[in-house]
Amino acid sequence: MLEEILPILRELSPEIIKILESIVALASVALIYKLVSNYVTRVGDGLELDDHIRNSIRLVIRVVTIVVGATIIFRINNLPTEWFVGGSALIGAVVGFGSSQTINNVAAGFYVILSRPFRVKDYVKIGDVEGQIEEISINYTKLYTPSFNLLLIPNTQVMNNRVLNCTHEGHIKYLFSINVPHTELSNDDFEEKCLKPAVDEFMQRFSDVISRRPEYLFESSSNFGRSYKIRIFIPKGEAKLLYELQPELYDLVITYWDKEKKIKT
Repeated sequence: MLEEILPILRELSPEIIKILESIVALASVALIYKLVSNYVTRVGDGLELDDHIRNSIRLVIRVVTIVVGATIIFRINNLPTEWFVGGSALIGAVVGFGSSQTINNVAAGFYVILSRPFRVKDYVKIGDVEGQIEEISINYTKLYTPSFNLLLIPNTQVMNNRVLNCTHEGHIKYLFSINVPHTELSNDDFEEKCLKPAVDEFMQRFSDVISRRPEYLFESSSNFGRSYKIRIFIPKGEAKLLYELQPELYDLVITYWDKEKKIKT
């Protein structure tokens, strides 16, 4: 088989041979990248490495792979140094006029990883969006949102918005409000007859999957009604559980409140 291929290769022009060499080299680099990436995954599983550390290692591997691939192509084609300088200037011009946003995202991605305002599997609020961090790449931060979808946020947007990390001490500490109109129930009565029994029932049903007993407190009162804060504790990395249980607790509070309203009337 090899004896049949060699004469064909000898008849090819040098330009075609360089193209074939480039394709083989890039395919080899891609294969090595895949093998190394799989190895990192296996080692990470064995050592139980934090997801943030794994994500950082993968990012470094991607950058090194791109640099190695570009260097190999440069050498195969025997490109002079002047080409590299000229190409850099051209790329710089293109970046300056049309790709600055992409470069900004890359720089912001490195900043996010190094400054570590959050880690993979942390639950965060970034501006007016929230969700669990699934991945931090050089361009985007991937969020698993309350709508059970994945949202890609440009890293420049992460840098330019306020970031609230709701994950501490191995828990998602999620705070939400319940607003009710004014009734004959006092604050103490509402807490005793609505909030407390709702939390008690919630614990009976879900104590095996949540981290701690929910907490509650009176927040404020206005002409339209009263507001109460409830904080629920969910194990880190279990955003799906949060999205399912938070409405359950809210519904329990409203159910007990409806019962008290009927009694009063």
